Amino acid sequence: MKNKLFILFQYLVPQHLLSRLVGVLAETRFPLIKNPLIALFIKKFGVNMSEAQRQKPSQFSTFNDFFTRELLDGARTIEGDDSVISSPADGAISQLGPIKDGRIFQAKGQDYTLTELLGGDSKRAEDFMGGEFATIYLSPKDYHRVHMPQTGKLREMIYVPGDLFSVNQVTAENVPRLFARNERVVCIFDTSEGPLAMVLVGAMIVAAVETVWHGHITPPKRELRVEEYGVVKDIVLEKGAEMGRFKLGSTVILCYPKGKVQWESELVAGSTLRMGQAIGKLGRV
Repeated sequence: MKNKLFILFQYLVPQHLLSRLVGVLAETRFPLIKNPLIALFIKKFGVNMSEAQRQKPSQFSTFNDFFTRELLDGARTIEGDDSVISSPADGAISQLGPIKDGRIFQAKGQDYTLTELLGGDSKRAEDFMGGEFATIYLSPKDYHRVHMPQTGKLREMIYVPGDLFSVNQVTAENVPRLFARNERVVCIFDTSEGPLAMVLVGAMIVAAVETVWHGHITPPKRELRVEEYGVVKDIVLEKGAEMGRFKLGSTVILCYPKGKVQWESELVAGSTLRMGQAIGKLGRV
């Protein structure tokens, strides 16, 4: 009953308005609001501040500054060479496996199409048909910067408008096509082993998604439509380099072409990850 009420609430609440209001609060610099909010969040979610460069609420200019906090040097290890796929974020495996008949498994009888995930362009999706995917969920306590799983050159970036449902397991099991209906940013990279799609999925009260080359992307200040951003210069990001961040947490989805990836055998739905951890191997399989 509790889960049903939670799902119903998400359908009824003005998702974008709520998220933008929370975004305003998350950007306040007023210490009497900002500092207690950060302290409460750390306590409630058990955030490990010992690995952060700044550890006191007063050291952060805003809640978002705290949420996208940088880690101490050496807090994460990028495992393997460029033939090893490293986790792009702290979090947990939601699902991973093959892209079957152009569809990606979501949870418990739910799936969605690769084409709609990548913005509705069937030609863009062709590279990944029959390939592999990994969906990584970032919880509130996690480090919320997203890093490159391998070295890549940006081919294109696409903003796709949509809903802002929560992306936790309960919602994934009950909202059809969740990751293909939520607001998201699709980044396609060319790598030594072929194309890589990294999809940053927005969620309830996620105030913004940013990339290191563009900055703030969502919410858009224009008509809500699929927006293709032209790449005007060579943008090459090394494995382990930061590529983006969430201001309040969400999900990253990786997509690879057919026959290019073998996921680590011990990874299953629910497996916890640390950014930089080896999650798979590249090469003809």
